[in-house]
Amino acid sequence: MTDVLQGTATCTAPAAWPQRPAGLCYGGDYNPEQWPRGEWAEDIALMKAAGINLVSIGIFSWVLLEPREGEYDFEWLDHLFDLLVEAGISVDLGTPTAAPPAWFWKKYPQALPVTREGVRLGFGSRGMASPSSPEYLRAATAITGQLARRYGSHPALVLWHVHNEYGAPVSESYDENSVLAFREWLQARYVTLEALNDAWGTLFWGQKYGEWDEIDAPRATASVGNQSQALDFRRFTSDAMLRCFKAERDVIHQYSPGVPVTTNFMATNCLSPDYWAWSREVDVVSNDHYLVAQRNDNHILLSMDADLTRSLARNKPWMLMEHSTGAVNWQGRNIAKRPGELARNSLAHVARGADAVLFFQFRASRYGAEKFHSAMLPHAGTGTRIWREVLELGAGLERLAPVKGSTVHSRVAILWDVESFWAQDLEWRPSSDLDHRERIEAFYSALWNQQVAVDFAHPGDDLSGYSLVLAPALYLVGDEAAASLRDYVSGGGHLVVSYFSGIVNAHDTVAKGASPGGLREVLGLEIHEFLPLRAGEAVQLSAGGTGTVWSEEIHPGSAVVVSRYVGGPAAGGPAITRNAFGEGVAWYVSTKLDGGDLAALLLEVIRGAGLATPSSPHEGLEVSIRSTATEQFTFLINHSGRAVHHEAEGFELMTGETVTGQLQVPAGAVRVIQSR
Repeated sequence: MTDVLQGTATCTAPAAWPQRPAGLCYGGDYNPEQWPRGEWAEDIALMKAAGINLVSIGIFSWVLLEPREGEYDFEWLDHLFDLLVEAGISVDLGTPTAAPPAWFWKKYPQALPVTREGVRLGFGSRGMASPSSPEYLRAATAITGQLARRYGSHPALVLWHVHNEYGAPVSESYDENSVLAFREWLQARYVTLEALNDAWGTLFWGQKYGEWDEIDAPRATASVGNQSQALDFRRFTSDAMLRCFKAERDVIHQYSPGVPVTTNFMATNCLSPDYWAWSREVDVVSNDHYLVAQRNDNHILLSMDADLTRSLARNKPWMLMEHSTGAVNWQGRNIAKRPGELARNSLAHVARGADAVLFFQFRASRYGAEKFHSAMLPHAGTGTRIWREVLELGAGLERLAPVKGSTVHSRVAILWDVESFWAQDLEWRPSSDLDHRERIEAFYSALWNQQVAVDFAHPGDDLSGYSLVLAPALYLVGDEAAASLRDYVSGGGHLVVSYFSGIVNAHDTVAKGASPGGLREVLGLEIHEFLPLRAGEAVQLSAGGTGTVWSEEIHPGSAVVVSRYVGGPAAGGPAITRNAFGEGVAWYVSTKLDGGDLAALLLEVIRGAGLATPSSPHEGLEVSIRSTATEQFTFLINHSGRAVHHEAEGFELMTGETVTGQLQVPAGAVRVIQSR
């Protein structure tokens, strides 16, 4: 066992980005502990050949670093650091706290997570312990402290990577420590039981609490439980996991001054924590993204995930911490990526603000749960198409070095509020067809096809910088969000709200009076009754188009009716409205529009907001622009099966050609135009 090198505690502010490499980061997870040491030097030589300049190490290595409680062995990691620094490859050092060792679970079984049904989960997978376990927090900060003292000033270290994918596969835990911590969280939030009982509506079904210790976690019950309680438990869980992250981060900041700290998000996964809150606590935003392999539009969903990650980073550069070179191993149908898709996927993230492209993982595992997951170096070795594409991508990213630090600018935002999603997904809603994720994907896809750059924003943000804001699914609207949206529209903004929005307040309580609650004034209407449609039922609209899933009995106040229902339960009533409010305009869409119907409406709204769109965008051509004060980088990613032409002037970075006029983008290819 090696002794721990003692670091010196300081308070130097962390950097906002790794100090090295000079260009874009390229690499991935490296887990050499799975391989004989004799192969490490070969791996690193292959990394250099591929242009890899950053690797993430140590993420699942707790049992090797601390084989018994309080006993540490760093010899193997010292050796790995020496090899990497000699090769000029920078290190993103993971804290191994997503995988506590067997000795920990044997000694502290009470730290195991418990399901809502009361089942205590066992050792043998990955994922977090109960985030409220004091034993886990103590052990996690201890191993992190040892690593920070030993490697905090190592010349190869440029980034810290805390834990791994918080909330996957376990977020909520219903163990006794979580119940006690939940009560403390509730006391801090509500102060008095009277305030809590009022917020939760506990007089319904006789649930009123007289003592704090009567409150439990929202366990499985005979029927539907208190939904406000369930929503607060999701908030509490996000905060509990964030507390764990901050504890490790603060230890690192103490002993590794100036080195930024991140943890890998899963941006569009609504089971994850509240990343708007988390993004304020990381030094660098990083994200993991994996295609929904069998969806034909997964390249559009990739762009959506990247745009949300950039928005969480507040338009600062961010890191693609994980994605795959080919198939993953955990989906129902693990479809392999086709030739060229590896580069298109990677560069689509770069086009939308990423300054780092990393994969899981460098060398494919021969054993364990992820042995069928693709890697940069496949089981079949360097004679494979994937390895050739890894080499090509590395060369391409070197040519794209001038892009580093540039940003994406958008005048359109889609509202993304995970608390609203949590609330909408609780039991007993008016229709099982209400799907917030589907509506956001539909609105985003319509804009993607029109080559409209999109940010995501929280409804409580200052939205004044946007010409157009879309709320495809905003079931929950608290006082702060309602005020923000009123200020935005009255100040001259254009807002589009889709159905089943503004229904409840922050406690999942229906607003007093008619829906849509806090949005009633800005939309200029009242909803007197929800009229969900039967499966497969469609209703025609007077201005053209067809609605499905949902309709409503709407009573306009100041709103002007743009289109009415021709048939269905709301026949003759308003379907789409437009309301002048202050200096701006608010639209309301009370039914599910799809495809060309939704695209036509949004195109009208976009032009009404004074925004330009291409007259005839090429189908399948992704266009994204990054810029600095003096330069512009136009990414052209051709997802179609045919060559397309694009008007361009400047220097094409991928081929080194000077472009004047028409640029041909071959089928499946990527071109990047640098211009001034």
